[in-house]
Amino acid sequence: MTQTDYQRVQDSPEFQDLRRRFRRFVFPMTAFFLLWYVVYVLLADYAQDFMSTPVWGTINVGLVLGLSQFVTTFAITMTYASWANKRQDPIANELRQRIEGQDLV
Repeated sequence: MTQTDYQRVQDSPEFQDLRRRFRRFVFPMTAFFLLWYVVYVLLADYAQDFMSTPVWGTINVGLVLGLSQFVTTFAITMTYASWANKRQDPIANELRQRIEGQDLV
């Protein structure tokens, strides 16, 4: 049975390396963010006195940590975009050009 073009590309060392690089970046970053989110939720539920501690005026620790969730999301997004532009996209573009040129791996 012959492999399809898709299967040949998927089995190629270049594609496997691309997937490995992606996973090495995305899985730890996802784990970090989920842990950060769970800590925030647990603090909100079990450390209400701490979360209601005033920081400045009517702004409390809970509000600051909640807003920092958004900041963290944007920071992770910018970090990923920068990483992908430098480390992932050039390899993916080269592989795509080889595939489209029918010089399959």
